[in-house]
Amino acid sequence: MNTIKNIFVLLFLLASLPVIAQYTDVINSNRPGVSKSAFSVGTNVLQFELGGFSVKEEHTPLNYEVSGFGLDFGIRYGLLWEQLEVNIEGVYQNDTFKSTLDSKRANFRNLTIGAKYLVYDPYKNAEEDKPNLYSYHANRRFKWKSLIPAVAVYVGANFDTEDNPFVPNSPLFTAARDGGFSPKVMVATQNNFAGGWVFVTNFLMDRIGTDYSEFQYILTLTHSFSDQWVLFGEVQGIDGDFYADNLLRVGGAYLWSKDFQLDANIAFNTKDTPSVFNIAFGASYRLDWHKDKKIDNGGTVDDKVDTSKKKKSRKKRKKDTDFDSDNI
Repeated sequence: MNTIKNIFVLLFLLASLPVIAQYTDVINSNRPGVSKSAFSVGTNVLQFELGGFSVKEEHTPLNYEVSGFGLDFGIRYGLLWEQLEVNIEGVYQNDTFKSTLDSKRANFRNLTIGAKYLVYDPYKNAEEDKPNLYSYHANRRFKWKSLIPAVAVYVGANFDTEDNPFVPNSPLFTAARDGGFSPKVMVATQNNFAGGWVFVTNFLMDRIGTDYSEFQYILTLTHSFSDQWVLFGEVQGIDGDFYADNLLRVGGAYLWSKDFQLDANIAFNTKDTPSVFNIAFGASYRLDWHKDKKIDNGGTVDDKVDTSKKKKSRKKRKKDTDFDSDNI
């Protein structure tokens, strides 16, 4: 109970920090890993994230196997402010549990409705970090400021259906199969380093107040090799009375267009209680109705400008820039 209290105190303190979020010109997806970015999708952006994965588990001491498939999805929408996003996320699994007797299982492993808010953004003053047009090395130099992460908080509600086969069925978990809602809270951080490196952390308490609540941490490191290709590695730790594990994921993503991304990854662990090996493929797509606010010299809002017009003016300024090749 003290752990839950401390988390809510932390969320309250973080929520009091001022911040200005930034919309991105290309899709900002939580895939291909399972961690959540600190940044929202942007106001008036509706984003869909969908993936399919294989299920393969073997528990040597208890002598059972699980095989099948699953689907995970996320629907994200930027609402009211740049910092705020509401979302629906879930994982559906259909498998066969093989032991002394084989049984078919099909249901949501989790289904969550929630909201995420960016409470601190160290990159909000974009003018201070704009690229140096005359020095390649200056743009790739390490900046101490990059050690300060963007921070977001998340609050959600899980819904478990009655007699869900993926929640505990044991006398130790007396209320586990009754179904209903349970809270979920998370703190997410994100560091954007020079050279295309991004480090994301998630620390969360899931199904708070139930007989099978758990703590999780997720650490994700991604590296973009070009404007289209990204590789990632991820560690996920799960600590609960019902299930505990340390999962590893590696994979990559391909940016097909500014609004469409494809991805793939494999997940595995290093134990046999149970052993896990999954292969996943997915895609992310967004409907972008975002409009930026135009600020005059006096700092007041004049009107709203479509992002497509903003991009055209940016390209024109780039063409008009005179480069001195001796300083590159």
